[in-house]
Amino acid sequence: MSEVDLLVLYDIGVVSTKEPFKCVINQGIILGEVQYTTCKDDKGNLISADSAYEQPEYNQEKIPEEKVMRSGDFFVLKDNPNIRLIARAHKMSKTRGNVINPDDVVLEYGADSLCLYEMFMGPLRDSKTWNTSGIEGVHRFLARSWRLIVSSTSPTGSYPDGTSIVDEKPSIEQLPSLHRCIDKVNEEIEGTRFNTGISAMMEIINAAYKADAAYLKESTVVLPVQINGKTRGTIQVEETCTEEEAFRLPSLDTKLSKFLDGKSIRKRIYVQGKILNIVIDAQKKVKVAQE
Repeated sequence: MSEVDLLVLYDIGVVSTKEPFKCVINQGIILGEVQYTTCKDDKGNLISADSAYEQPEYNQEKIPEEKVMRSGDFFVLKDNPNIRLIARAHKMSKTRGNVINPDDVVLEYGADSLCLYEMFMGPLRDSKTWNTSGIEGVHRFLARSWRLIVSSTSPTGSYPDGTSIVDEKPSIEQLPSLHRCIDKVNEEIEGTRFNTGISAMMEIINAAYKADAAYLKESTVVLPVQINGKTRGTIQVEETCTEEEAFRLPSLDTKLSKFLDGKSIRKRIYVQGKILNIVIDAQKKVKVAQE
């Protein structure tokens, strides 16, 4: 629909506004991946980019990324860190051979990864440089989010029915992170700062995977039970089990109760989470004289 069509519809009362949108946002262009070039003098010797202007003539040669490393604010050769390189991202064009075909990206990473990465690259209005390793990171984020909710695949490659989430209230520890994320995402969407909104979602997913050590620790322990110095069995108790509760359990255990029934307990020793020791009075053997 053209602007003229909309004005006609406005004049006859079909629509309530003269403009189809509230505002216009000019998005920045996406540049090709950074290309690295080195400089050579007229004899073919490598020269650092910062001193190339001193040469009457010099040639440039493309360098593959695997031979490049960062040194402070600059890029240099891995084999010769004294040689500073020219690092520049150009507008995508067939002439430069730096065109990224979105169909190829969708085929390898999926459309969701491509759309999310384009929003994550930087501020919407700024020009941004494409980086294939960046979309790999976004793809991993989506995969982690999927596994967190749906669970991992089975050995056969299939997913379980339903999801692994439960309809429960967040814990006290989770609530601050959750509400900070909600507030941040809402604020950044309003300001068209989608990249920082996505960062907030990445942070809360990372937080969800970082389990509290206190919750990973078993709440129960297996307690050995000694009777007159000999280990007669074990009982399973809460780690914070009280002394009274610990001494009650052996009498309910079929294996241990036979050592205690009808016996007089002279002493009991309880070390929380470690051991339970019961000392009973030894029964004297009485000989009956035969007539």
